Amino acid sequence: MPHLIFRGISVEQVKTISKPLVQELAEICACGTDNFTLEIVQSTFVFDQNEVPGYPFIEVKWFERGQDIQDQFAKAVTRNVHSLGIPEAEVAFTAFLESGYFSNGKSFAEE
Repeated sequence: MPHLIFRGISVEQVKTISKPLVQELAEICACGTDNFTLEIVQSTFVFDQNEVPGYPFIEVKWFERGQDIQDQFAKAVTRNVHSLGIPEAEVAFTAFLESGYFSNGKSFAEE
């Protein structure tokens, strides 16, 4: 269920890395590639009264998997973004509690 939300990176750039990135992340998380969602947010960034390029920022929403897995995941995302010629990027994690996440009205804590 990891959901990656990309800002400051184009749709075409994310398409380029989508397959190898998801394969690597699936190995790290020990889950199938079909568990991942990649979303690209089209935003306009403004600074000093001008439109400016957005800073590459990737937010990961997922169930907590421990610090070691999180570190590996962040490094894999960063490495793949760098492969696009993007020299800097930030990755931030938001962890969901299973009791607060529902699919068709059923809590993941019930499974």
